[in-house]
Amino acid sequence: MTSGLGQGVTRDESTSTSLRRLLGYLKPYRGKLAISAVLILVSSILNLLGPWLQGVAIDDFIASRDREGLRNIVAILTIIYVSAWLMGVIYGRVIAKIAQQVMATLRQNLFRRLQTLSMRFFDKNRTGDLMSRVTNDVDAVDQLLSQNILSVIVAAFQIVGLLGIMIVLDWRMTLATLIPFPIVMSIVKRIGARSGPAFGQYQRSLGQLNSVTQERLSGQRVVIAMNRQDEAKEEFATANEQARVGGIKAQTMTMAMMPIMFGLGNLSTVSVVGVGAWLAISGDGHGVSIGLIASFVTYANRLGQPMGRIANTVTSVFGALAGASRVFELIDETPDLVDEEAAVVLPPVEGRVVFDHVDFAYEKGQPILRDISFVAEPGQMIGLVGPTGAGKSTIISVLSRFYDIEAGSVTVDGHDICRVKKNSLRDQLGIVLQRTFLFSDTVRENIRFGRLDASDAEIEAAAKLANADHFIRALPRGYDEPVSEGGTNLSLGQRQLIAIARAALANPRMLILDEATSSVDTRTERDIQAALLNLMADRTSFVIAHRLSTVRHADLILVIQDGEITERGTHDELRAMDGFYENLFTSQFRGRD
Repeated sequence: MTSGLGQGVTRDESTSTSLRRLLGYLKPYRGKLAISAVLILVSSILNLLGPWLQGVAIDDFIASRDREGLRNIVAILTIIYVSAWLMGVIYGRVIAKIAQQVMATLRQNLFRRLQTLSMRFFDKNRTGDLMSRVTNDVDAVDQLLSQNILSVIVAAFQIVGLLGIMIVLDWRMTLATLIPFPIVMSIVKRIGARSGPAFGQYQRSLGQLNSVTQERLSGQRVVIAMNRQDEAKEEFATANEQARVGGIKAQTMTMAMMPIMFGLGNLSTVSVVGVGAWLAISGDGHGVSIGLIASFVTYANRLGQPMGRIANTVTSVFGALAGASRVFELIDETPDLVDEEAAVVLPPVEGRVVFDHVDFAYEKGQPILRDISFVAEPGQMIGLVGPTGAGKSTIISVLSRFYDIEAGSVTVDGHDICRVKKNSLRDQLGIVLQRTFLFSDTVRENIRFGRLDASDAEIEAAAKLANADHFIRALPRGYDEPVSEGGTNLSLGQRQLIAIARAALANPRMLILDEATSSVDTRTERDIQAALLNLMADRTSFVIAHRLSTVRHADLILVIQDGEITERGTHDELRAMDGFYENLFTSQFRGRD
């Protein structure tokens, strides 16, 4: 499975498989679960003794006006019900702790898997849907483990205990209680068969709704600037309507269960009263007393309750297992970019980079790079220019080994990057993007992200190298100034300078600057360029730029068009060729150097 989710696997993994996998997470807690099972069993037995004692009280003490015996029965009933309640509290807490420990493990496994997946995976899957799997679907599994399974276990114990004590008391009355069950269970089976697909579709519609919401909120500035609020509302309304329809279909099945079980209890009560009365008035009463009938009326109602919980839980279980299938689908996603078994750690490098006849395609049969060859010597600055979509950023992605190439080779100091551990390669790369991402933390911690063990003094030194120290100290809290999500409380230029400081702190041997100055004004561009010159000193640097002033002094400039290098040389050499570069330079500088 190397592409998007759902490719190479069945979309709706069988509920039995998902349930088995979830139960596998419970194996480390078998001891605690066994103790909980004993507590559930004892609690169920105690609760079942109550109706029987009530019947005894009616037949033996109330009818004979035995107040002493009645007081003793009431005392025993109180002890029984309080003990059952205490046991319920204990096993409920134990189950809750186990469920949360399992959920912590499941979330950890899920997030760890996400960290192993390549850029290709994230290119093909919407962030909102992934977020829905991490939140909504995991929450559904949480409900299954912490509530639904416990409810089913307790209900099953209660049903077994109820039937057992009822058979002991009178098998004929027990059969009378069960007369409506075949009809009701056939209805429940039909509803349950339709619940799985309904809840699966509902979970997918929630994922789509999350995708639309996340994308529109992330791009809200663009939506407002382009006056596209109406279109955003319409798109959200469509996804919301799909979720509403799916939710109604799924939840209607759930809501139907309790009325059915309530009706079952009523039918059982009618059956018990009718059969019991007939037996009581026939001949010598056949051993059926008013107290026994009263006990069976209570048991009939109580039998409907656990059956109702199980039936109601069945539909919830289908919803949870639909979510579990989506979670396990993500956990099972196979990374398409992995280190070879013989991969070695890339040692500290000088920074000699060689692209040798490299071909690359995001999708097979749709080449993006064709026969790319060049050499970057240690400390050199390599400029990459060309029209949008020509392949400039793809060259950088290949060098960073975000993707594996189809043909040729890329080496760093003679080491093929496909044969070294990718993390050891990326540790020696510093990247400053056109739109840098800042975390919701302080300025200091955003810079520290470049090297987590850096001291405050090293952070401030990196900021000075990036020409960021002066504006940081001017902030109300200086380095401890909170940064809003995405850094929206800072200007574009300030964000770029922080990103440069972060890269400087990492102290990489090679630098990648992807349109690092294209979104700022000319004055800010000069500040950023000065910071970049400080950062690029003695480092091999790859600079993607639309503004040729950024790469004018590069040691080698590569002109990329349609995935190929069409021109190469220094600024002066390229101008002398009177080709694409010269035309681009003339358009930007109007023919003036």
